[in-house]
Amino acid sequence: MATASSILVPVDGSPNSDRATRHAVGMAKTVPGTVLHLLNVQPSVGSLVTMFVPKENVDSYHREEGEKALASALKICADAGVTCEKHISVGRPGEVIGRFVKRLGAGAVVSGTRGHGGVAGVLMGSVAQDILAHVDVPITLVK
Repeated sequence: MATASSILVPVDGSPNSDRATRHAVGMAKTVPGTVLHLLNVQPSVGSLVTMFVPKENVDSYHREEGEKALASALKICADAGVTCEKHISVGRPGEVIGRFVKRLGAGAVVSGTRGHGGVAGVLMGSVAQDILAHVDVPITLVK
């Protein structure tokens, strides 16, 4: 069951992601006991790579890149004194975020945007649009 005291924040280490984390921290401070779940979704390397690179190496790569992407969000939470948990997964962002929302019982998602609007957003695809398609809880997009 989703609760407002659990907020999922997809992060990628970018300035937009950090703004979303700060916004989620502000939300968390209004409800004592709120936990932020910081999620980094790594892109799959594909089957061609895994034919030649051992699974352990690929897993290690994803973990290292995920830790780098999470570092600034973890610091923001620590500096603000807000409880957070970190998660790293691999796959298509919207699908993975949707699964994590259900698994964690998150009551909301706070995500940064890359600011691709209009034609650029349509042509390039949009993680924000992908999240909207896979999540059934309130979503706050922070630009």
